[in-house]
Amino acid sequence: MGGFKNCVIIRIYADLNYFLDKNERQSDIEVCFYGKRSVKDLIESMGVPHVEVHRILVDGDEAGFDHILEGHERISVYPKLSLMKESGENTCGDESKFILDVHLGKLAMYLRMLGFDVFYDTGIDDPEIARISADEDRILLTRDRGLLMRSIVKRGLIIRNSNPVLQAAEVIEYFNLEDSIRPLAICLECNGKIERLTEGSPEFDKAKKQVPPKVRDWCDEYYICRGCGKVYWRGTHYYDMVATILKMLGKSGGI
Repeated sequence: MGGFKNCVIIRIYADLNYFLDKNERQSDIEVCFYGKRSVKDLIESMGVPHVEVHRILVDGDEAGFDHILEGHERISVYPKLSLMKESGENTCGDESKFILDVHLGKLAMYLRMLGFDVFYDTGIDDPEIARISADEDRILLTRDRGLLMRSIVKRGLIIRNSNPVLQAAEVIEYFNLEDSIRPLAICLECNGKIERLTEGSPEFDKAKKQVPPKVRDWCDEYYICRGCGKVYWRGTHYYDMVATILKMLGKSGGI
C-alpha cells in the first residue's frame, strides 16, 4: 500500500467503552491508517455504532461524522447517555416509537406491555429493518452492531443485557421514558391501541360473548384492541403482567 501512514489519538468516553476491548477502555488509543479517513469510519471501525455517539471533538473543536482526518489529530468521542441523564427529559420526542430485530421478541412484548409503539416482524431482514427505522423515524433496538452501523439508521441502541426484563429497564432508563409509560394500553399481539368498552353498549355485549362463560359471571370490565379486535379483561393474566411491569420498573407498589 502506497502513501504515508497517518496516526491519530482517539479516546472513547463513558458508556461507549462497552464496545471496546478491555485493554482499550478508559485510555488514549493510537489508530493509524493510510491516506484520509472520515470520523464515522474511524469510530465504527472500533466497534462503536454512530447512533450511540452524541458529541465528537477533534483537537478540541466540535466535529461531525463526515469530518476528514489527515493524521496527528486528537479525537474525543462522547455518548448520548451522559446528556440524557443530565437533561432528565424524554429524548424520543412526544411519541416514542421503536423497531426491534427478530432476536428481541420478548423485549418487543414487554415494551408494548408498557404502552410503547413497537414494530416487530420475524419475517423481515436487516436491510428492511433499517429502512423502516429510517422511513418511520423509529428507534432501532438490537444486539447486532452491524445493523446499527448502517448509514440510514439515525436513532438506535445496542441492548446490553440478555435478560428481557432487564432489557426493558435498560431502554426505559437510557431514553428517560418512565413518565411516558402507559401500562397495558397497547395490544401485545398486533401493536394496536387498547380501549375500555362502555358497559351496556352493543360493542360491550358483543365482546362479552367472546370471553369464557366463567369470566362473564364475575367480570363487568372489558377492553378491546382497535387493531385486531382481541378482547381483554382483568383476569389472572392481567395481574401477571402487572407483576412483570413492576419488575421492569424496579418497583414493589401497585400501578
